[in-house]
Amino acid sequence: MAGNEQKYVASAFESNWIAPLGPLVDKFEEVLSGYVGVAHCAALSSGTAAIHLALEILGVGPGDDVIVQSFTFCGSINPVLYQKANPVLVDSDPETWNMDPELLREVILHRIKTTGKRPKAVIPVHLYGMPARIDEIVEVCREFEIAVIEDAAEALGSSYKGQKLGSFGDFGILSFNGNKIITTSGGGALLSPNKDRIIKARFLSTQARDQAVHYQHSELGYNYRLSNVLAGIGVGQMELLEQFVALRRKNFDFYCQLFDGSPVTVHKESSDQSFSNHWLTTVVFPKDHEKLNKEVFMQAFLEENIESRPLWKPMHMQPLYKGAEMHGGAVCHDLFQRGLCLPSGSNLTNADRDRIASVVRKVLRNAQ
Repeated sequence: MAGNEQKYVASAFESNWIAPLGPLVDKFEEVLSGYVGVAHCAALSSGTAAIHLALEILGVGPGDDVIVQSFTFCGSINPVLYQKANPVLVDSDPETWNMDPELLREVILHRIKTTGKRPKAVIPVHLYGMPARIDEIVEVCREFEIAVIEDAAEALGSSYKGQKLGSFGDFGILSFNGNKIITTSGGGALLSPNKDRIIKARFLSTQARDQAVHYQHSELGYNYRLSNVLAGIGVGQMELLEQFVALRRKNFDFYCQLFDGSPVTVHKESSDQSFSNHWLTTVVFPKDHEKLNKEVFMQAFLEENIESRPLWKPMHMQPLYKGAEMHGGAVCHDLFQRGLCLPSGSNLTNADRDRIASVVRKVLRNAQ
């Protein structure tokens, strides 16, 4: 919190608009649509809720295939189970760490041959703010007439070939959870160029209440709308987004310099066509190095009260998804074994970076 968030929240109280509707919800949706470059937006309670509504609107149901990259957070895939659909997991490409377009094509053809029908949707993820090869993914899906739900939950502020992430698919997904590049405490958004789909999303997100004087419900709905109070935080945060992106990228530059010349690889954009918000800066350690691995670094940081975390554990390695069909897996499995997320908050100070640098240099010296 660093700008006008409190002013907007105060205006929500002063106007007595507290419920999950109101002028700040409308304003937040307008600002998000304008920034991402997608005509229509519904502000919701989470990014997971947004994916769930996208699947519902697409008519995904029991027995339908939905292709998701394995290397992601569970919020990308759990809504597939909400719909009692069939998650089909695919590996990542080693450069972006996101869905491999070539493998995606193979999996689509395999599922058509196996089941006699096309998958209902594909959910690519821009992990850690790093752009996927989203144009290639969309091209494959268009060829087979499969809807794309673009999970940009971690990628607000990132772009690919000059186009903001979240604007490539049939739906775009954003998250404003407490750890994201902007936050509404908890929240998310569903974006689409299709107005009717967003009208439907707003309807479903408010318990699918029919137009009637009394409370009447003809469809199953959900309590997924964002409140006017939290939307006020979001409006204030959006005023600071570019500043936050610059701060995250400053952290990334700091780590690139810190690890320069070492065997540790900082994950970078694969080309100058990708622009990452570097929501989290991540590194990969060399294979089979006893003194230079994620466990050694995590322990060294922990001893100085500095938090770090492993990369996402792939979904095909999760107990919940042990029965899911997986294609490939070597890339994301290796990344999980060797990768680490480093402290990357927008509020890191020079003193914080000095503490981090001290730990890193000590471990690197000990590993020589």
